[in-house]
Amino acid sequence: MSAEILMNITPQESRVALLENGVLQEILIERTDSEGIVGNIYKGKVCRVLPGMDAAFIDIGMPKSAFLHASDLKLPKGLFNGDPINEGDIPQTPPISKLLYEGKQVLVQVIKDPIGTKGARLTTYVTIPSRYVVLMPSTKTIGVSSKIEAGKERVRLKKLVH
Repeated sequence: MSAEILMNITPQESRVALLENGVLQEILIERTDSEGIVGNIYKGKVCRVLPGMDAAFIDIGMPKSAFLHASDLKLPKGLFNGDPINEGDIPQTPPISKLLYEGKQVLVQVIKDPIGTKGARLTTYVTIPSRYVVLMPSTKTIGVSSKIEAGKERVRLKKLVH
């Protein structure tokens, strides 16, 4: 198998293509004027908790504080012990003010770029994708990339990582 990496770099954008046996496998295009921060991982500091909105603002070193909603917050391990429960017995998720406080440091990942007057949107469910698998440190699994559609290849990769 022969592999080639082709690059084309201009002041406006950089393009990188991966060819295997002459067939395009992957292409990456990065434009210099629109660098997004989606996917970036930061160690942030809670600067404000808003119980009424069930959200918090996190300082990640950007001009505007980023927004973290309670639905994007990984719950503490002890909240659910893993035993099967009935739908009526589902414990209430604690309010965000019980989970976060001003000054607390938290590991976050950007899920939406800042727009206009609003800061970036964050999650604490950090994922690190690669070409074939996705590492999810907040869970005990390594997922297979959704871009892989071939059933046999998905099964083979699942066997490799489990």
